[in-house]
Amino acid sequence: MNANLVLGGIGSVITLVVLFEMLRRHQLREKYAVFWVVVAVLAIVVAIFPRVLFWAAEVTGVEVPSNLLFFLASIVLLVVSIQHSYELGRLEERTRTLAEEFALLRMETESAPHRHDEPGVDG
Repeated sequence: MNANLVLGGIGSVITLVVLFEMLRRHQLREKYAVFWVVVAVLAIVVAIFPRVLFWAAEVTGVEVPSNLLFFLASIVLLVVSIQHSYELGRLEERTRTLAEEFALLRMETESAPHRHDEPGVDG
């Protein structure tokens, strides 16, 4: 059996098992898991049918199929990085907004007269 097939298959299956376990434990959101499942399935396809990679390299004009694989992996990592940067920026903005709203609410409650300070009300 080809070592590439074994290593690619084992790596992809382990990735899928970890993904589904993280989903089951609610440690990974579905919208992210779909992306990683697609990547793992594509890795299994390339491991089982390496001619697909050779064909893709030939179609794109890349001389060495592994170079195409590394390029595609780099693109995947770039897309994930950009997506995480977007999410981080969105969450930072949301956190800032919530902190401002909380500060305003705290200021309102601290400046509002308390019922037990009013005359005639037992506290």
